[in-house]
Amino acid sequence: MSTPNIVKAFYEHIWNAGDLDAAGQLLAENVSFRGSLGDEMRGRESFKDYVRAVRGALDRYHCEILECVAEQDFAFAKMRFSGIHKGFFRGHEPTGRLVVWHGAAFFRMEEGVIIEVWVLGDLAGLDAVLKENSEIC
Repeated sequence: MSTPNIVKAFYEHIWNAGDLDAAGQLLAENVSFRGSLGDEMRGRESFKDYVRAVRGALDRYHCEILECVAEQDFAFAKMRFSGIHKGFFRGHEPTGRLVVWHGAAFFRMEEGVIIEVWVLGDLAGLDAVLKENSEIC
């Protein structure tokens, strides 16, 4: 599988569909992951716990690749993240409202699997939306 297709599969299968079994095919056992929410972890199991937590707080969680550039074993993706705020998230009680934020992800592959993901998210923008939604409810 090519580097852009691995990135696409990472978001489509693991994040958008919630298929955590796909992590076994797409991620190295000792994957290093820094999420858009600032959490850092190592290993597939820690990563899967993070996915469960985010998807548990945001119903219909969706990651959209806006642009992706790849060269050899590296890829960079411009992203949009969204979901319905249904659980406690970033210090905010559930609002039932849509939240959307943007980010950028850097991927490094080894032997056809992801060994490192480093994501920067617009947390100031996300927190502003969460605060605004909380004030509306």
